[in-house]
Amino acid sequence: MTPIVERTVLFADLRGSTSMYETLGNTDATAVVTQSISLLARIVGNHDGRVIKTLGDGLMAMFVSPVSAVAAADDMHESLERIGAPGDGGLAVQARLVPLKLQVGLACGEVIEMSGDVFGDAVNVAARLIDHAGDNETLVTANVLDGLGHPQRSRFRSLDRMQLRGRVEPVHVHLLEAARRFGDTAATAFGDITPAPEPEGIRLVWMDLSRVYAGASLPVVLGRSPQATYIIDDTRVSRSHARIAWHGGTFQLTDLSYNGTYVRFDHDPEIISLRRGSCTLHGSGVIGLGAPPSDAASPSVRFEILRFADTQRQPPSDFDL
Repeated sequence: MTPIVERTVLFADLRGSTSMYETLGNTDATAVVTQSISLLARIVGNHDGRVIKTLGDGLMAMFVSPVSAVAAADDMHESLERIGAPGDGGLAVQARLVPLKLQVGLACGEVIEMSGDVFGDAVNVAARLIDHAGDNETLVTANVLDGLGHPQRSRFRSLDRMQLRGRVEPVHVHLLEAARRFGDTAATAFGDITPAPEPEGIRLVWMDLSRVYAGASLPVVLGRSPQATYIIDDTRVSRSHARIAWHGGTFQLTDLSYNGTYVRFDHDPEIISLRRGSCTLHGSGVIGLGAPPSDAASPSVRFEILRFADTQRQPPSDFDL
């Protein structure tokens, strides 16, 4: 009988390789992608994990301990940054021209290993988390979080429950905040860094649904799912379509959909197209879900970045704090 064991499953996916092939050509792009995947595989081994298989621009790995899996994810992000760090030679030059982005998904649960492959709900969930991860993000399930010590758990932010493709029950997902990376140390040479202030607020308006989000109510997931933070009941909107989070002192919008998210800022005719990418929101404008805001039939959400004084003047019904 095939034994059932509890393991932490990791999926890592590199994005940006298509642009790299177009820019660098097949030979150089293949070399960069191959080196990057080899690097990720070595990191898995360095943290007592095992690579189950490589998947083109990514890999699947398995760990006995959630602690080791999270440490490996941290190391993966940092090491990919170092590939393109100034001063590195060889393939780092090409990598800086078209940098690759890394998405990581982690889930913990019972799995079955057969013929060198691994099966189970944790495998399916970890793979689906990749669909919801933004550039250079690690998403984990609550079971992974339960296996960590307090110092590691404190680095996670809840993204609430998400509906994953092909799964009936929603999954509580957490985002791993970036560790202090090697590039951060340079800034300390100029003295103490003033921490970024807390977000003041962002107002979202779709039809008659007006809400202001700030502080603990962030991040906000826009989507059709009942588990979304800001629900947009339109069939053109994905169940979890986009996410707005406070990151690095700014509001960051990340597309999580298959149809794309579009942004047009007021007083600027250019429309920014996000395909699993992110952009910084500032001032005010319109977010198009599934189609550009120029399409009158598309579901579009107006946004406005607020000063604290502005949020104080809003009636209680406009708050979701």
